[in-house]
Formats: sequence, structure tokens, C-alpha cells
Amino acid sequence: MPENVQPLAEVFGHMISDQSEKAVRYRSHRLCPFNNKVPNCTKDKAKNPLGVCSVFHDNAPAITCPIRFREDWLITDDAAAFFFPDNSAWSSLTEVRLNDVNGKSAGNIDIVLVSYDDKGKILDFGALEVQAVYISGNVRDPFESYMKNHKVREKMDWSKMPNYPRPDYLSSSRKRLVPQLLYKGGILNSWQKKIAVALNKSFFDTLPPLKTVPKMKADIAWLIYDLKIVKDSEYDRYKLAKIDEVFTEFSPALKSITTPLPGKIDDFLRLLQDKLDEQLETPPTNKTIERPF
Repeated sequence: MPENVQPLAEVFGHMISDQSEKAVRYRSHRLCPFNNKVPNCTKDKAKNPLGVCSVFHDNAPAITCPIRFREDWLITDDAAAFFFPDNSAWSSLTEVRLNDVNGKSAGNIDIVLVSYDDKGKILDFGALEVQAVYISGNVRDPFESYMKNHKVREKMDWSKMPNYPRPDYLSSSRKRLVPQLLYKGGILNSWQKKIAVALNKSFFDTLPPLKTVPKMKADIAWLIYDLKIVKDSEYDRYKLAKIDEVFTEFSPALKSITTPLPGKIDDFLRLLQDKLDEQLETPPTNKTIERPF
């Protein structure tokens, strides 16, 4: 199947081919259908939001906005099933600050789920982190081009434009996922509290193999989602669906993700030899300073 010639999968919650009255309204008012903290999209800039929820990669949508994972709050149901016993009363709190022993912030937890008794007293809690994927390249230019005339440009060819945007899974894991697990995850694990990580299947597939354990022994639940096409009136739309769940212990998972796979030492030695040869074969540049007087 040929690669998509334009990168945009969803804009303001709708497929870019969707010209329904609802989709047009969401675009014109810059609305978010996925339980953002306000009705509008606030990604990147509140006044001029970058309303791209997902982009195409290998002809499949990759979620680039963490709010996109909040569709129908499916992720909280799945996380609660890992954190708490069946039939527990629970609720969710978003953007909860987590401090270290010195009162310094280790960052905000995306969503904290709390279980409570019939008097409202907290019995337990768990942390749900949402991991969207970073983009390399420029996604705002195709987005703004599409928004200027979305009825015509749903089939625009952006493939020859510079800085074509693509998911950057390596940066997403090194700059986002690993620090989350090191700092926030380290504190939570020291408290013996469970962690759930919601992420796209395409993102999870780029991680190194993780040693799995039974659910009852797990510290982390990796909740793996994808976007599936469903029929909605006359236009198709993408719907968030859980594809799989993987259970791991904290320390082995962190070690797997943070330990790089080494290349061959012979390749590195050849590189060193080439650089040394180049240095030895290039005569030094002798510069003399003429007498100023």
C-alpha cells in the first residue's frame, strides 16, 4: 500500500475527510471532543491551537496528543481494573503535582485514580501516565494549509514539502517516557503504588522486549491502544480501542527501556581508524603572522 501523501489523520477530533456538519463545527470553533479541561483544543497555543490529534505513519494513525487518549475515559476504566479490586468505588483526578522529599516537584501525574469507602475516605490510589508520540518535522504548516480550505485540501499532496512530519518514537521514549518512569515512577514505586501507562501500539512496538509477569505481581500495566475505523453516519471516524495489556515489574522494565542495545565494537573501531587516517594524512595548516611594522 502506498504511503499517505499528506500526514494529517485527525484534526479537532475528526478525520480530515469528514465534511459533516459536526466536523465542520468542531473545526470552525476549534473544539476538542476528548474531555479536555475546557471545551476547546489547547494544544501548543490556546489562542491558535494545533488541532492535530493523530498523524499517519505507515498508513496507520499515530496519536500525537495525550488528550486524544481520553475518549470515553476508556483508559481510566482499564487502569482502575489494574489498580483496584472489582466493584471498588473510584474517581479520577487530573494533573496532580508530585513532590520529592525536599518539596521539589517531580512533575505532574497525568491522572491519579483513587478508590474510597462509603464515607469518601481514600483507600488506595494509582497513577496513570499517558504517552503520546512526539513529531519530527513540521506539522503546523500542513495543518494550517488544510484549515484554510479543508473541503479542497483533504487530499493535498504534502510529500514533497520540507520537514514532512513523522512520529519520533525514539525521542518520545528517551525524552518523555524514561524521565517519567525515573522520577515520578521511582517515587510511586517506593510507595508501592501501581502505575499504568497508556500508549499507542505503534509506540509500544518500538520499545525493547519487556519481561512480563502475572497481573497480580505487576507494578506497571502497559495499556496499549490503537485507533480503529468505525462508521459514523455518512462519514467514517476513528475510535480508541484497547489492543492489549502487558504487565511488568518496575525495575526490570525500567532497566530494559534505559539500557541501550550496543552496536558492534568493530564498526566503532573502523570509524576511529578512518578519522585517525584522515587526521594523519591531512598536513597541518601553518599560519604565519606578518610583521606589523
